[in-house]
Amino acid sequence: MKDEIIEVTDNEDKQGNKPKKSIVKKNKESKEKIFEIKELTPSQIVEQLNKFIIGQDNAKKSVAIALRNRWRRIYVQDKIREEIMPNNIILIGPTGVGKTEIARRLARLSNAPFIKVEASKFTEVGYVGRDVESIIRELTDVGVTMVKSEKNVEVQKKAEFLAEERILDILVPPVKKKGHEEAAQGQFGFSAQSELEKEKEDNFKTREKFREMLSSGQLDDRIIEVDVASEGIPAMQVLGPIGLEDMGMNLQDLFGNLIPKKMKKRKMTVAEAKVALTLEEANKLIDMDAVIKDAISRVQEYGIVFLDEIDKIAGGDSKSHGPDVSREGVQRDLLPIVEGSNVTTKYGLVRTEHILFIASGAFHQSKPSDLIPELQGRFPIRVELNSLNEDDFVKILTQPENALIKQYSALIKSEGIDLQFEDGSIREIAKIAAEVNEQVENIGARRLHTILTTLLEDILFDAPDKIKEKKIVITEQIVNEKLKDIVKNRDLSRYIL
Repeated sequence: MKDEIIEVTDNEDKQGNKPKKSIVKKNKESKEKIFEIKELTPSQIVEQLNKFIIGQDNAKKSVAIALRNRWRRIYVQDKIREEIMPNNIILIGPTGVGKTEIARRLARLSNAPFIKVEASKFTEVGYVGRDVESIIRELTDVGVTMVKSEKNVEVQKKAEFLAEERILDILVPPVKKKGHEEAAQGQFGFSAQSELEKEKEDNFKTREKFREMLSSGQLDDRIIEVDVASEGIPAMQVLGPIGLEDMGMNLQDLFGNLIPKKMKKRKMTVAEAKVALTLEEANKLIDMDAVIKDAISRVQEYGIVFLDEIDKIAGGDSKSHGPDVSREGVQRDLLPIVEGSNVTTKYGLVRTEHILFIASGAFHQSKPSDLIPELQGRFPIRVELNSLNEDDFVKILTQPENALIKQYSALIKSEGIDLQFEDGSIREIAKIAAEVNEQVENIGARRLHTILTTLLEDILFDAPDKIKEKKIVITEQIVNEKLKDIVKNRDLSRYIL
C-alpha cells in the first residue's frame, strides 16, 4: 500500500507573512490524515533558536539539519525510505552554554513526540533502578497524549454541545409520559396527546431560555448535582524494585475494562460541570484504538529523544567501584535502543530504528572516547559548544525573548514599579559574571541568575510597601557598590555567587 504525499498551504497570517506549507501524509485507500509536520527549513529553524539561544551556531546548524532530514525523508520513495537512518548527534560543551535550552526549544519546533531524559537516572538490567527501555515507553506516552489532545480539539465543539445538553437535562428535566395517561389511551381509546404536546412545548421554551442563560454565563454559580464516572479501582502499588511504569503494561487499564465504571453523584457549580462533562463526553467521542495506532506510527517515524548528561555514564576510570559499576552496562543497554529494536509498551510494540537520538554532556572528567566504541559509532555527528564570554553575557541579558532582565522587570512591574537597566550596568553585570566564572567555577549563563538575584535582593524584598518610587534605574555604580566586595573576596564568591 503506497502513501500519497500532498502539500497544504496555510492562509497568509495577519502580519502579512508568507504562508507556511505543511506536509500531510495520506493513505490512498483510507484518505485519513496520518501526520502533519511543519515545513521549516534549516535556516528558519536556526532563526527560531536564535530568539532564545545566543551563539552556538554549529550546534544549531547540526540540530536544524537533523530536524529537516525528518521532513525530507517523507518525500523519499518507499523502497529506500526504510533504509534512511537518522544521524544521531552528541553535543559537547561545559555546563550553562545552552545544550539543554536547545532541547527545550527543539521540542516546541519539532511538532513530533519528544522527550528529554537524563542518562544518569538509568541503571544496568539487574540493578535496582530504571532500565533504558522506559525511555521509549515514556516517549510513546508522549505520543499518545499528543494525538489525544489533537483529537480532543477536533471533537471539542460536539463535546461542549453534549455537555450542555446534560446540564440542561438536570436544570429542565424532559417531559415523560405518565403511566395513567398510557393506561387511559389503551383502555378507552383516547389520549391526552394535546396536553402532552402543550407540556412538551412549554418545556422546550423553558429549555431554550435556560440554554441562553447557560451560554451567557448567568447560571455559572448555580450548584447542581451531576453524575460523573468514578475510578472503580484504587491506585495500586507494586512492592519491589520494579515500578508500574516499567512493567510494560497498565494493570489499571486491564482491570478497568473488565469492571464497568461506577457513577457517583457530585455537587458542583454549572461552570465546573461544563468542564467535567465536556472532558467526559470528549473521551467518549475519541476512538482510542485509532489514537494508539496513530501515536505508535508517529513515535516510530518522527520520535526524538534528547539524552542529557551522557558523560555521567562514560567510564573514565576502569578501576571504578560502587555506582560506577553499572555505567558500562547502561551503555550496552542503550546500544540496541539506539541502533534499532522492538520495545514492548502498554500500547504495543514500538520499533526504534528511525527515532532520532541527540545526546549531550559536559565531559569534564571524561571524554567522548571513554564511551564504548559501539555506542560512539551510533552517534556519528559530534558538535562542540563554546564557553561564553563577556560579550555573550551582554547579549544573553538583553536579546532573547526570555532575557533575564526582561523577566525581572516584568516581576517588579507587577508591583507597579518600573525597573530599568542602563547599558553600563548591563555591561558591568556581564563583566562580573565572566570574572567569577574564571576565578571560581565556570557554570556558564547560570552565573547570571545568581548575580542578578544578589543585585536585586533588596528591591525584591522591599517592594511594594517600603519602596515609594514608581521608577528604579540600575546604574553601573549601583552594580559596583552591591557586588564589588563579594567579587574581590574569592571565599564569598564561592558561596554567594
